[in-house]
Amino acid sequence: MNNSPAQETPALVEVNDLRFGYGSRPVLHGVNIHVPRGKVVAIMGGSGCGKTTLLRLIGGQLKVPGGAVKVFGESIHDLDNDGLYRLRRRMGMLFQFGALFTDMSVFDNVAFPMREHTDLPEEVIRDLVLMKLHAIGLRGAAWLKPSELSGGMARRVALARTVALDPGIIMYDEPFAGLDPISLGVIGQLIRRLNDALGAGSIVVTHDVQESLKIVDYIYFLSEGKVVAEGTPAEIQASADPWVHQFVWAEADGPVPFQVPAAPYAESLGVRSV
Repeated sequence: MNNSPAQETPALVEVNDLRFGYGSRPVLHGVNIHVPRGKVVAIMGGSGCGKTTLLRLIGGQLKVPGGAVKVFGESIHDLDNDGLYRLRRRMGMLFQFGALFTDMSVFDNVAFPMREHTDLPEEVIRDLVLMKLHAIGLRGAAWLKPSELSGGMARRVALARTVALDPGIIMYDEPFAGLDPISLGVIGQLIRRLNDALGAGSIVVTHDVQESLKIVDYIYFLSEGKVVAEGTPAEIQASADPWVHQFVWAEADGPVPFQVPAAPYAESLGVRSV
């Protein structure tokens, strides 16, 4: 497939020959992924294929045992705690289901990164928070608690917190999970618009193929810890690869079988052949 982000510069995130496992269980095997500035890149694949683990390695939550992960040109595995803290100041992360602080208001959730990472006066923080909330359509909900929000509203607040410091890299872990169709569409368009406005690079880990195809520039498919396919949305939709075709078009049977391997059904029922 053509037009790989690997051909574009500068790359904000470079993952080269990445290998990782939990104890004796291997998870990633020689993964290569590149995220250029200004692009939204999707990481797709079945459950347990290593998508979230990949985000943790990029963010430095997990150590890189083999291969290399570079963020803003710096090798993650060479940084100490102070170096990681400094680098994360330039990264934004939207966790699964938002992960808002339940005892804080919407305003204080969005203000948290600003108070943690900057010395800005409160009056400046106030203006910045209201600006972020206005961008996601929730300025009027600033003093509500997360328990008073709908699922879609809470996800938008989490998105505002993610981009509070105008990060150069934004990572999304299943941003569409559990959302109704309207909220899902809103979040998808916000991801695209915010990336373009910030001139950032975004990595979207998701199972939602059809929504992602509308907003991303490039897609990597992971299976059994390897990149088995990659390409633009048009290339992925037209792919003749059986595994990609089954995943994109949500087919029940294919390389990933519907039935778990088992003895013949009649044998399981104790039926004797005549």
